[in-house]
Amino acid sequence: MKTYVCDLEITLDFIGGKWKPLIIYFLIKGPKRTGELKTLLQSISQKMLIQSLKELEHDKLISRKVYNQRPPKVEYSITEIGQTLEPMLRALCAWGKDYSQKTLENESLK
Repeated sequence: MKTYVCDLEITLDFIGGKWKPLIIYFLIKGPKRTGELKTLLQSISQKMLIQSLKELEHDKLISRKVYNQRPPKVEYSITEIGQTLEPMLRALCAWGKDYSQKTLENESLK
């Protein structure tokens, strides 16, 4: 069993990195197919997208539903435990907006 230094390390272990928070953010808004996520995350590679989705599914933050049809249809959605990340993601979005506004304001004063 892994030993963590602090609770933040646990959180970052599960949702850290560039792509996982964004995937969760878009799935909170509603279920998405792989292609939809790829479109929303334009610069992510297919390999990284699939890897991130597998990890998030393994950690029970998202779920994967396979429809029995041709061509195959796979849809990802947020789980109940994944949904609990929404307030944190909203706070991070608000911080980013505030930071960018202050930074741009400071740049224009120079």
